[in-house]
Amino acid sequence: MYNAQVTHNQDLAFTVKVGESEFIIDAKGKGLTPLDTLLAGLGSCLGVYIRKYAQGAKLNLENFKLNVSAELSSQPPFSFRKINVDIDLKDSGLDERRQKALLEFIKNCPAHNTLKGNPLIEFKLTC
Repeated sequence: MYNAQVTHNQDLAFTVKVGESEFIIDAKGKGLTPLDTLLAGLGSCLGVYIRKYAQGAKLNLENFKLNVSAELSSQPPFSFRKINVDIDLKDSGLDERRQKALLEFIKNCPAHNTLKGNPLIEFKLTC
């Protein structure tokens, strides 16, 4: 099971603890915002799957970059309506068949599957 503990610090800043790691999220932009971490999580998950594909196909895909961007809707309910993922595999030498196979493979990353699956989110309030 995955678990993240989020503790309020002050104003709109929070400490997030996941296992032994900690980081700060600040909705005022003094660091990562909550939506930054959402996009970063998706990009990192896709990156892991690019590496898995490369290892399985015995390809040298190193030093690639992903740019994950989205625009927040201006009307409620506020959300990302579209997320763009640009993958830079410069000098990879992948032919069209491998490119298509790679794209299909990385769409299996759990972060992507979660976002496209519209998961049920249950809330429990303890007072």
